[in-house]
Amino acid sequence: MPKDQDTKDSGIGAASKRREDIRFLTGTGNYTDDINVNGQAYVHFLRSDVAHGRLKSVDTSVAKEMPGVVRIFTSADLEGVGGIPTGWQITDRFGEVMQEPAHPVLATEKVRHVGDPIAAIVAETPEQARNAAEAITLDIEELPAVIDMKAALNDGATKVHDDLTSNLCFDWGFVEDNREAVDQAIKDAAHVTTLELVNNRLVANPMEPRVAIGDFNRATGDSTLYTTSQNPHVIRLLMGAFVLGIPEHKLRVVAPDVGGGFGSKIYHYAEEAFCTFAAKALNRAVKWTSSRSEAFMSDAQGRDHVTKIELALDGDNNFTAIRTETYSNMGAYLSTFAPAIPTWLHGTLMAGNYKTPLIYVNVKAVFTNTVAVDAYRGAGRPEATYQLERVIDKAARELGLDPIALRRQNFVTEFPYATPVAVEYDTGDYGATMDKLIEIADLAGFDARRAASAEAGKLRGLGVNCYIEACGIAPSNLVGQLGARAGLYDSATVRVNATGGLTVMTGAHSHGQGHETSFPQVIAEMIGIPEDMVEIVHGDTANTPMGMGTYGSRSLAVAGSAMVRATEKIISKAKKIAAHLMEAADADIELKDGQFSVAGTDTSVAWGDVTLAAYVPHNYPLEEIEPGLEETAFYDPANFTYPAGAYACEVEVDPETGKVTIERFSAADDFGNVINPMIVDGQVHGGIGQGIGQALMENCVYDDTGQLLSASFMDYAMPRADDLPFYAVDHSCQTPCTHNPLGVKGCGEAGAIGSPPAVVNAVVDALQSAGKDVTHIDMPLSPARVWAAMQG
Repeated sequence: MPKDQDTKDSGIGAASKRREDIRFLTGTGNYTDDINVNGQAYVHFLRSDVAHGRLKSVDTSVAKEMPGVVRIFTSADLEGVGGIPTGWQITDRFGEVMQEPAHPVLATEKVRHVGDPIAAIVAETPEQARNAAEAITLDIEELPAVIDMKAALNDGATKVHDDLTSNLCFDWGFVEDNREAVDQAIKDAAHVTTLELVNNRLVANPMEPRVAIGDFNRATGDSTLYTTSQNPHVIRLLMGAFVLGIPEHKLRVVAPDVGGGFGSKIYHYAEEAFCTFAAKALNRAVKWTSSRSEAFMSDAQGRDHVTKIELALDGDNNFTAIRTETYSNMGAYLSTFAPAIPTWLHGTLMAGNYKTPLIYVNVKAVFTNTVAVDAYRGAGRPEATYQLERVIDKAARELGLDPIALRRQNFVTEFPYATPVAVEYDTGDYGATMDKLIEIADLAGFDARRAASAEAGKLRGLGVNCYIEACGIAPSNLVGQLGARAGLYDSATVRVNATGGLTVMTGAHSHGQGHETSFPQVIAEMIGIPEDMVEIVHGDTANTPMGMGTYGSRSLAVAGSAMVRATEKIISKAKKIAAHLMEAADADIELKDGQFSVAGTDTSVAWGDVTLAAYVPHNYPLEEIEPGLEETAFYDPANFTYPAGAYACEVEVDPETGKVTIERFSAADDFGNVINPMIVDGQVHGGIGQGIGQALMENCVYDDTGQLLSASFMDYAMPRADDLPFYAVDHSCQTPCTHNPLGVKGCGEAGAIGSPPAVVNAVVDALQSAGKDVTHIDMPLSPARVWAAMQG
């Protein structure tokens, strides 16, 4: 990007203010719960209050006679309805496909987690539906709950799914051919650092809980689902083809404004299928709005890994091998992308920023009586980064080395670089991001700040780490071989109006990323017109081309590239029209600042004149060019993109209470070309906030009976404004991606990936500086845990 990008007032590199914020900040957004269909009824789901039990009977006789009740559905009433499908199939290290249990829309013979839906009460008002639910009598034979992942794999352990051979979903090894060599390298190493750690389970908690409204048009036979989704086309495909048997051309899915997702709104949920089914069954719209309590026990959750990692080094402190063994919690059912998260989105990133020649990753995925676990901001990459950056920091302390110097020594420095875990980094400069971090974090002044903290009776620590992530999961032919049951391309249709304005219909979906601002910046720059002449349409399968939605920091890299390709087609056709108008050859036409000109002359015609000619073809070569200006492009990436960076955190620890305060946080990221630096700053800020939340306070906890102990904000701590510092962020180190037309890499998840190990490294540093023999504390680093660690 040009050095003066921050001075640009429009186009690529400009810090354009988000146009969508006008409606969000003035209360005029259109969220799913704002939508009401004439004559709609309301649904309330009666959910299991036990984690594991045999469902012997559901007595609705009293409830169905209560005021306002339209109908009560149980599993017996869902004839012809399939189970919720999984979008990824994993083959284990023995060549066997994973165990894939059924996931019914409403519980059948058993309930398998607290919150599992048993009955759906449809009534005239939400209150009447809730009242009727309380009158339903359940007979559930409670069974032992399976909570601990390792115990779940013991011989004789209670099975979550009776029809499976065990609670093991799969035992995945990668790269299996490396296994013996890795074992030998660890035996032969001059030094081996071993660390056992937990990546704590998280609840996504987007600002807007989930909502679903099903509607049915009796005259046309069309079904419509309004839902809080990150990918409406995928929901239409999964629900139509695999659950309800509705042809896609008879099913419309609409995701309007969505108040955050963080991954939890990627998936197809039972509530969406039920509302769509019930609308047809009752011939009236059916609406469900989740409460926050329901969200805690029904939305897919994140992380939940238990890992042992070993790092081998030679006598010169070069990394020689990494070996990990991870237990990954799947929950009671397989969510849409769940099998891919601890495998292909985790194991392939275990090389990190480093040129370790041998790596072996083992993952045992386990069914338990808990809510399903799937992608949460970062999705597999935070887990990999946390393991790797914590064990490197521990190794540096064991060897008495500077943690930064040890990392620098082992950085990948030549690109492209093929890692031993099957991915190829196309570009990067990890030394440059580390240099920038040292500058913006003022690491030279740390000793003085530590001394000042000591005078105040506090322990100050510094944590540094690096990260790399893979964004824009691709290409489709590769992920298909890895088990994906969908393509991972994206699409755009660009429609130019007669007066020169453009409507861009994209398969991506914005739920906080600023697409309506950044996408127009790209097209405006390509054509040379004002950004306000470009309108972005998304979130409605009825008027957008088939796309895979937004997650995995893929929007600009994949959907944006499709948009560029479609716009290139528009420009190519427009040049032919301009050439005809100016009686010149196509090859001689140039487009700049919204003007078509003949190269080497002062003859020109404006963008608006060409677009008008396309729709009013009075002077037009109809025999050569069709009227109109509308093009569609699909883009399937050749590779992932690989954002990378270096983060530093400074903490103060109160030695009397164990309370940790984040004093400074700095992030130097390489996102390739940056379209809108202000939006990028915001994405990084948000990610860091979530990472700090995981490191210090967030923790989803089940007891031994499967009861969710952290089922509300009273018990699940979220970071508040005064828990977070002002951040120093920089993204001036830019190595553009080589395989997409924008050179972009993705920024939405970086902060959540890079921040947890930085925080934990800082706390360990603070305690060791005070002579405490503390090498690790599991997240979240609550005051109680830190205090206990200080006491030995």
